[in-house]
Amino acid sequence: MALRNQVEWALHCCSVLSGLPPDEYLPTRTLAEFHGVPRDYLSKALQALAQAGLVEGTLGPTGGYRLAKPPTEISFLDIVEAIDGESHTFRCTEIRGNNPCLKESEKQFSNICGIARVMRRADDAWRAELRAMTLADLGEQLLVDIPLEILERGQRWMRSR
Repeated sequence: MALRNQVEWALHCCSVLSGLPPDEYLPTRTLAEFHGVPRDYLSKALQALAQAGLVEGTLGPTGGYRLAKPPTEISFLDIVEAIDGESHTFRCTEIRGNNPCLKESEKQFSNICGIARVMRRADDAWRAELRAMTLADLGEQLLVDIPLEILERGQRWMRSR
């Protein structure tokens, strides 16, 4: 399973936005430059996040985006689904019915395909893991993983734009 690039971009941007003071916004241009991603495509991802109610945007010289909810209320799953949708990652097309050894009357299955069942359980576990991780949880982990000096340098860089 591969998620679109915009999912990664959205997760990183939301992580950055979670560190903003409540009255500040970051322009798409700044977020795109900071992450080295195409501004137009990032803009589409941020618009999808806004439509999902995860970020809010404003226009004007101090415009940009900020989180629409506290970081404790935004899960990784919220962000992934805002960009990629809520559908399951595996779609069973019932190819087991194409088995040439089956009689026509045997091709009507009353039980779920064993492969589909395993894939659905895996998808549910993946979604549960993403649902359990919030932006606030990530923020705490970043404070452990990244030296404070680097985090502060990034904040200064963004504010200088």
